[in-house]
Amino acid sequence: MENSKTRRFILAGGATLVCAVLGNYLGGLPYLSMVGALVLSLLLGMALQIQPRIKANAKSEIGWISNKFLRLGIILLGFKLNLIALAAAGVKTILLAIVIVTGTVSLTYWIGRRLGVEPELAILAASGTGICGAAAVMGISPQIQVPEAKQERQRENEVLAVAIVAIMGTVFALTEIALKPLLHLTPTQFGVLTGGSLHEIAHAVAAGSAGGAVSLDTAIITKLSRVLMLAPAALVIGFWYQHHNQQQTGAATGKLPIPWFMAGFILASVVGTFVPFSAAILAGLVKLAYLVLGMAMAALGISVNFKVIFNRGGKAFLASFLASICLLVFVLIVSRTFF
Repeated sequence: MENSKTRRFILAGGATLVCAVLGNYLGGLPYLSMVGALVLSLLLGMALQIQPRIKANAKSEIGWISNKFLRLGIILLGFKLNLIALAAAGVKTILLAIVIVTGTVSLTYWIGRRLGVEPELAILAASGTGICGAAAVMGISPQIQVPEAKQERQRENEVLAVAIVAIMGTVFALTEIALKPLLHLTPTQFGVLTGGSLHEIAHAVAAGSAGGAVSLDTAIITKLSRVLMLAPAALVIGFWYQHHNQQQTGAATGKLPIPWFMAGFILASVVGTFVPFSAAILAGLVKLAYLVLGMAMAALGISVNFKVIFNRGGKAFLASFLASICLLVFVLIVSRTFF
């Protein structure tokens, strides 16, 4: 029995590791870098559904990897945040990040609900649109506590939300690169625009680099300011969803959804900022974060019915698209006025 369980875990771990390694490699190629390693790992996991043996024989192990590796990856991602660099960017950048995250998450959710999108999918799509793409979707999802009967549907919501922010980010990154000659922005202003309005870090890097070195640095700092909002946003959304669910169902409030792994995320950023690690070690930890997150994304891709996803994603896509347009216009005005 124990040997059988070990074999199933090796099968699940090996399959997701291959997807993550391949996703990270493909994510470094010129034409695929804008898609991002995490989304590519997810797609590779979905492609493994043509081999049903993995899903059938290691279902519980796939679920364990998706759950536990997600939290470990989010913690390791904290090493990417240099708090001194974020502080040096100034109060304006942090305030802009707070306004963007609060406004975009609220607006996307509101539009989604008006269009009839279910609350769980609406908040995941909103989080990915407003904060930091796939990592935000996966970081917020554990805060959306659903009954066991809805867990498979929630996994579908996760994949759909990741797909939404991947497509929206790519479309808007290409749009901003095309609009750059017409906007007449300084390199700093263009960096604020890309870092403040695009979804994934990969999108901000790809678009920001079109404006030169200053633009790229500004885009990364602005985008990481939004990433910093992931921990407080997870806490707020967890409390909000629990209260909202209690009002809708009348159920008593359960355990407060405190995302302890987000404390690890903040601790990792503090350690990475103030402990004198070499640049190579920090880069290695960030690569490990994307590898672990890639395994979690691949596990998610293996475990969902993605045919169902495409049948109910149109309204959520529309909500993210409309909110992304509003976000682009807002950040453009702010970058011209204050930067």
